[in-house]
Amino acid sequence: MKSKPAKSKLQEWRDAIVFSIVVASLFRWSLASAFVIPTSSMENSLLVGDYLIVSKIHFGPRTPQTPLQIPLTHQKIWGTEIPSYLTWIQLPVYRLPGLRSVERGETVVFNVPKDLLDSTVRPTDLKTYLIKRCVATGGDVLEIRDKQVYVNGVAMKNPAGMKFSYRVKTKDELQKRTLINLGLDRDDYQFLGRNKDGNAVYQMVLTRQQVAAVTEAPYVLSAEENIEQTSGTPIFPEAMMPDWTASHYGPLTIPKKGMTMLVSDSTLNLYGEIIEKYEGHHAVVAERGKLTIYGSEVKEYTFQQDYYFMMGDNRDQSLDSRYWGFVPEDHILGKPLLIWFSVDHHADLANKIRWSRLFTSIE
Repeated sequence: MKSKPAKSKLQEWRDAIVFSIVVASLFRWSLASAFVIPTSSMENSLLVGDYLIVSKIHFGPRTPQTPLQIPLTHQKIWGTEIPSYLTWIQLPVYRLPGLRSVERGETVVFNVPKDLLDSTVRPTDLKTYLIKRCVATGGDVLEIRDKQVYVNGVAMKNPAGMKFSYRVKTKDELQKRTLINLGLDRDDYQFLGRNKDGNAVYQMVLTRQQVAAVTEAPYVLSAEENIEQTSGTPIFPEAMMPDWTASHYGPLTIPKKGMTMLVSDSTLNLYGEIIEKYEGHHAVVAERGKLTIYGSEVKEYTFQQDYYFMMGDNRDQSLDSRYWGFVPEDHILGKPLLIWFSVDHHADLANKIRWSRLFTSIE
């Protein structure tokens, strides 16, 4: 019997690389993946430059929808603007059993249903990833009064690092070291110029503890909370403007799988969009108070999946469910577990790494 010829070094390297990619892809799909915080919407709970481990097994991994994509990529080929996938084949998405479902109050990574910063139409599994805090789950009634979130009539416990926006007036422009001593990084403040009295004016996002430190500083003249933030982005749903704002919102019932609603103009204003886009129907028309599915008018509608309402902890600087609406259950990716690395891009070389945040768990 002839023995198989020995593999060349090139073949050995090829096989090793293919094996590594397959194992890494399976691990990334079924168990956990890495994620980096790109914006300040979750400060101070999570900071820009935090690198996270996101568990897929908590809520159950999703089967791939878009199989024709370069392994270990998302949306684009590394370092380019070239799409890393083809939409020629789109598979049904199933969620494997997980440890539990999403719970109110925890942080969640998900595909944003409507990307307000990117109009590119993509399959669900290739939509932009976001991380926010789930403030309400299916069946909850959510309301925001004067920036405080209420769920089912009870005030929600606020995260310790939650931030709000303030207009701060100081005697003169603040030095970088002064801002650092106040616990502020470059994402926390914006110099707006000087007022008619020659005082420096800043827009700052601050925790309650930082507000106390700022107001006690001798060089600060005043620190006033911005009562209403106006990002220029329409509130969801647009039919409720201008009665609802980011600070005074709802009450709004979050859809739950199996929940049935009567079809009317008011209910379609709230839920018509998700029935059209996320409930799995391919011929839906919701207009003038009527709902038609596959050509037949529907008087009552029963939701096919759970939905969630997500908000950032940096409440006045977060594009979240108040602007783009509910997160469908099939958009949920996983639960962030810990910060394995953290880098401050604005710090000098000696202080780039935030050593105190390494391998800390995420609340």
